[in-house]
Amino acid sequence: MGKKLLIVESPAKAKTINKYLGEDFIVKSSYGHIRDLDKGDKGIDIKNRFEPKYVISDAKKKVVKELKDTAKNASEVWLATDEDREGEAISWHLCEVLGLETETTKRIVFREITKPAIQNAVLNPRRVDINLVNAQQARRILDRLVGFELSGILWRKIKGKLSAGRVQSVAVKLIVEKEREITGFESNSYFKVVALFKVKNEQDKLVDLKAELSNRLDTEKEAMDLLDALKGSDYIIDDIKVRPTKRKPAAPFTTSTLQQEASRKLYFAVNRTMSAAQKLYEAGHISYMRTDSISLSESALKSIEGEITKEFGSKYSELRRYKGKNANAQEAHEAIRPTDISRSQVGGDSDMQRLYELIWKRTIASQMSDAHLEKTTVNIKSQTNDIFQAQGEVLKFDGFLKVYIAATDEDEEEETKEILPPLSLGQKLDLDHIQAVERFTRPPARYTEASLVKKLEELGIGRPSTYAPTITKIMEKGRGYVTKESRDGVERNYQTLTLRNDEILTEKQTEITGSTSNRLYPSDLGMLVVDFLDEHFTDVMNYSFTADIEDKLDNIATGAEDWQSMLEDFYHPFHATVEKTTEEAQRVKGRRDLGVDAESGFTVLTQMTRFGPVVQIGTREEVGEDGKPRFASLKVGQSIETIDYEEAMELFKLPLEIGEYKGETVVVSAGRFGPYIKFNEKFISLPKDQDPLETSLELAIQLIEDRLKQDAPIATYKGKDVTQGKGRFGPFLKWNELFINIPRRIDPDTITQDQIFELIEAKVEKEANRFINQWPEEKIALENGRWGPFIRHKKKSYKIGKKEDGERYTAEEAKEKFTLEEIKKILKEEGIKGIK
Repeated sequence: MGKKLLIVESPAKAKTINKYLGEDFIVKSSYGHIRDLDKGDKGIDIKNRFEPKYVISDAKKKVVKELKDTAKNASEVWLATDEDREGEAISWHLCEVLGLETETTKRIVFREITKPAIQNAVLNPRRVDINLVNAQQARRILDRLVGFELSGILWRKIKGKLSAGRVQSVAVKLIVEKEREITGFESNSYFKVVALFKVKNEQDKLVDLKAELSNRLDTEKEAMDLLDALKGSDYIIDDIKVRPTKRKPAAPFTTSTLQQEASRKLYFAVNRTMSAAQKLYEAGHISYMRTDSISLSESALKSIEGEITKEFGSKYSELRRYKGKNANAQEAHEAIRPTDISRSQVGGDSDMQRLYELIWKRTIASQMSDAHLEKTTVNIKSQTNDIFQAQGEVLKFDGFLKVYIAATDEDEEEETKEILPPLSLGQKLDLDHIQAVERFTRPPARYTEASLVKKLEELGIGRPSTYAPTITKIMEKGRGYVTKESRDGVERNYQTLTLRNDEILTEKQTEITGSTSNRLYPSDLGMLVVDFLDEHFTDVMNYSFTADIEDKLDNIATGAEDWQSMLEDFYHPFHATVEKTTEEAQRVKGRRDLGVDAESGFTVLTQMTRFGPVVQIGTREEVGEDGKPRFASLKVGQSIETIDYEEAMELFKLPLEIGEYKGETVVVSAGRFGPYIKFNEKFISLPKDQDPLETSLELAIQLIEDRLKQDAPIATYKGKDVTQGKGRFGPFLKWNELFINIPRRIDPDTITQDQIFELIEAKVEKEANRFINQWPEEKIALENGRWGPFIRHKKKSYKIGKKEDGERYTAEEAKEKFTLEEIKKILKEEGIKGIK
């Protein structure tokens, strides 16, 4: 009799589980989903109650064949994919493809990959939960319909190759609204007044005692009047309040809080966090990492209590049973925790080790005692009855702080309170000085990845499995909606007024304000798309409506709502809006008229073009058929929403002649790929952060020399020069219009002539075998590639798929099968326009 086949979705997970099962089982991986909706509008039969049409991708045909072959020889097939909706859907698809009965096929679930958990799961199998499968199907179908139809409209009304998504577009809207809130923020100045007194500590040494005026002052005059009034004043301690306080530990991690804390403490992007967490889970080190829950199992609580008592003593242990607010948590019903709490460190790569340590500390701290503190507030009264307040804090018992301190967003100000020296009521204090410093109200902070996750969770948009993919999607370069950037601030003046020895000194100082690190910025295109969708698809872009959809998906997961009825209720009104918008909406460019060019009399405007945001002098109508508008690209940090006339006209100072070098004019200019130097028909890109209008001749000469050195021949092969350069993919050689990468084994600074010739000859031979077939007039070719034959159309490549048996085509097979007509058919299916 054959062995039992257990199928999981990951090879790493299969390897770990295999250690815990006996010889009765063979463990195989499906490598994720084995099938998905067919492409475009072919994947969903809307008229037949949204019946999905699933297809097995070419990449998965070999995997499916291996699973089928193994299943035939197995005595029984078991499914052990993850417990969330995606995992349940993978199990259901496996049943469908392998011909297994969902009512009888054994399905096991576990929240951690440990021997006891796996063995317990094997003893308690269940069946595939169709409600969870339907919730996943409903999300997938809904997102396909919304994405497909909205993207089509964006192509027509804004710009080609744009895309939109149900959750992604709402996430971009949050970022756009935040940017506009910041742009529209008016900063007001005020004065913060701090007094510094000299008092003796317990060792009879003079130490500083800082005390802040209990109220802010709105103007410099108020600050000056106060300091003037305080000349010669005495200062007496008027009140001392001492009160005990407690600090409680944070709950153990959910998916959202893990992503936020890893961002703050480890500077991980959400995708990086989830990648490391996935590896930790599959290696058996942590419980399931996609979860809404903050509760811990009773067995986990017991083992954590034992570890705390052993390491720190019983007074540090305090049993806590956390309960979350979400009654319909989508995913596994336990917080993220170590599977073996006695291990404070694990192996694996650096990311795995650092993330595990964070999870271990947070889990341990969640079951530790409160930290006990004593807070002291001292009121110091002047002769003018102004109150200065000093605050101090003493840690009486560290409790959970011995292990872990939760981080806060860097924009949340949290002043550290110092230990105060001995003070007594009625004590007279010696003033060193009082300083009034001009401060400014701050605009709200831009989102980081972590704070965006927090906001999405607060609004009920998305679920644990969707946060990371959503954020990754909106930052894709191909979309061009959101970028993660660090930007320099600008210099700002501020005033300080200092009262010392009854004299007031006024100083003007400078500071840098507005600098950011790893913040999310919307592009002009992102703003344009959000405005268009917000205007025409109010429901789709409404936060509560999007959250309501998530609630409906939760209801489907519990069997409380029919998934097809939910899709019908959403889709038909949505589709009617799509048709109306397609018919009635005007094409959008985000045009703003800024003024009139004094020289030409033409309109100065800014708008979105197919090359991106630009400022423009002259409309097509103004310049006429024989004329041509002048265009200039915006600089980093500029937006078509906020740029003004003067800033726009600055951009037209390019091209700018900045001098001569070797008898040739040196010109700084800007094009669609950014600012550059033009010298003797050579175009040399400026460094990323270099302002073209501030580029000196010295810098230009240095860049020119570097290019000339790069372009100088280093050898001659078959009568033609060989040059050497360095591009985005590393060092290379150029010969006869061929670019040849220099491999890592060869040092480009010491490359020999023999090595040069060897690399050229290898490239020539490779190029000779590159083309299987070519149609130059169509700009189409069938080429050999590293992973088999593929189609190249213009500069882009397209897959031809695999054979029915899952194997790749050979060059000979591809040449015979893929005629020009067959290739054109594939390109049309890819949505390539202009293919006849």
